[in-house]
Amino acid sequence: MPLHDRIIPYLERVGLYHLARLNSEWFWLDEPLVSAFVERWRPETHTFHLPFGECTVTLQDVAFQLGLPVDGEAVSGCLGEFETYMEGGRPAWEWFEDLFGERPPPNKVKQMTVHFTWFRDRFRVLPVDASEETVRIYTRAYIMMMLSTQLFGDKSANRVHIRWLPFVANLDDMGRYSWGSAALAWLYRCMCRVANRNVTNLTGPLQLLQSWIFWRFPSLRPEGFEAFSFPLASRWSAYLPPNDGKEQRVIRYRLALDRLTACDVSFIAVRVFIFASLSKCD
Repeated sequence: MPLHDRIIPYLERVGLYHLARLNSEWFWLDEPLVSAFVERWRPETHTFHLPFGECTVTLQDVAFQLGLPVDGEAVSGCLGEFETYMEGGRPAWEWFEDLFGERPPPNKVKQMTVHFTWFRDRFRVLPVDASEETVRIYTRAYIMMMLSTQLFGDKSANRVHIRWLPFVANLDDMGRYSWGSAALAWLYRCMCRVANRNVTNLTGPLQLLQSWIFWRFPSLRPEGFEAFSFPLASRWSAYLPPNDGKEQRVIRYRLALDRLTACDVSFIAVRVFIFASLSKCD
């Protein structure tokens, strides 16, 4: 989805602007690499078990990889019967119509989700003469799509859940939430589900995991991606992994993980970036 200039101030206010900047440069997922790491995930400790010890994605990683806020109120709510917790007990689809000006056609609705294509086609181009209220509507749609696909995606991969209505209803209050904490918790949950159940499709903010792998394990990162800015995941925006020989690549990644030592883990890059950021503030 294009990032319209007029919705940027709202995205900055809610703490999702840096994630939105990645939206137009979202890099491709290296499935064999991610799969090799997830095999070493242990739900009991929420860590990857590697030959030299344990390590995991932290809130600091989320803040610098995706530029999400990690302070503030918890993003919480009922995922199943969230409608009963809505303000005033108003039916969800009536609230949806109030916030977006219309309801999606029945063939684009499934339970409490809307097909992504309806949002994309309906809110793709912001009218030149749009009123401020129209800009707010388009901002809500952009945020709904971003949360449902980039941060909190599920196995459907093409649906927007309307459980985000209570958050986008008041854009001025969205900035008080810790979206980074919620994204990290969702990544943990998705990896735990794969480890504990007979689940084959891994979902969640996997670009966060992949960017973390590239930054923390230099021997596993692709060559030729030296330039970077904030957020750190932007470094891999043009990365395109090979699309063939996936089984053999998984095996090679497994062997590479078996050979890792503590000396192969890098903490320097993030520290240097933090120092550079602080220097600009002085």
